[in-house]
Amino acid sequence: MPAEWSKHYGTLLSWPVNAETWPGERLERVEKVYCEIIGHIVKAEQLHLIVNDRKVKERASAKLTKAGVDVSRIIFHEHTSNDVWARDFGPIFIRKGDGGEVAITNWEYNAWGEKYPPFDSDNEVPDLIADALNIQVFNPGMVLEGGSIETNGKGVMLTTESVLLNPNRNPDLSKDEIESRMKAFLGQEKIIWLKNGLAGDDTDGHIDDLSRFLNERTIMTMISEDPADVNYESLQENLEILKQATDTEGRPFQIVTLPMPETKIEGTTVDGSEHVPASYANFYFINGAVLLPVYDERYDQQAIDLFQKHLPDHTIIPVPCADLVWGQGSIHCISQQLYR
Repeated sequence: MPAEWSKHYGTLLSWPVNAETWPGERLERVEKVYCEIIGHIVKAEQLHLIVNDRKVKERASAKLTKAGVDVSRIIFHEHTSNDVWARDFGPIFIRKGDGGEVAITNWEYNAWGEKYPPFDSDNEVPDLIADALNIQVFNPGMVLEGGSIETNGKGVMLTTESVLLNPNRNPDLSKDEIESRMKAFLGQEKIIWLKNGLAGDDTDGHIDDLSRFLNERTIMTMISEDPADVNYESLQENLEILKQATDTEGRPFQIVTLPMPETKIEGTTVDGSEHVPASYANFYFINGAVLLPVYDERYDQQAIDLFQKHLPDHTIIPVPCADLVWGQGSIHCISQQLYR
């Protein structure tokens, strides 16, 4: 599996239509965030956009055009979508060597333990993209979401026990069997297991809200500076694991930390949570740039500065995502990189 910063052919998104995820006027607010994100992506690479039907395609095209987005850079796929979380149900690409042949791994998707049925249409998306791009598909026969894994492209993968060892995913597989399958189908040599995720993360604790590789040897991880914060202890536990972790050659990683923005909201989300997984770790690499979600003016500039320091060859593009994360996911959750 390539590191996310390796050059993409394009990006996959799914246009938001689920009024249960974003009820009332929240859906239109999220569409505005989508227009901004898509506007940045199409300047760097091709965009593949899933739209439920022709009516949704026309609505999306009109809103994007009004926002000044070059829609000629978008390939639309008319396919019924249960929701927008392309990171989790989309195709996960693998590549033979550096710059070699690519293929798709099509893992099973069950909406994070069958929390949000139906999810059958989303589970069809990897085959949809494979057919569109004429790319070979491998089927590992295991539930796994793209947001639950993170690789440095050099054989090291981060994940969490709270997700992949959760009985709502693969109850018949042991930890060793799960790890073995990840190594075999994603070309990994080493799996680093963190423990738990963020409060309000209905995925049970995806890694892309916790800890991400900035380069092959540097890991950015979220922390809380307030011992009374609901996420404080679990983030400290994960930090200690990362401090002890090594790469495939036994070398420790450089660990850099960022404080969590405010995660408590007024009222509750669709699943009744008082918290949302607002995290700077939910950024997304596009060709030559990083789309960085921002939420909290107390910490936003600190996050921007850290990314600029560690990714000097990338343009850091802050995107306000308070409306997006209300649906319990941010930029990385809605996107999936594509290769040719």
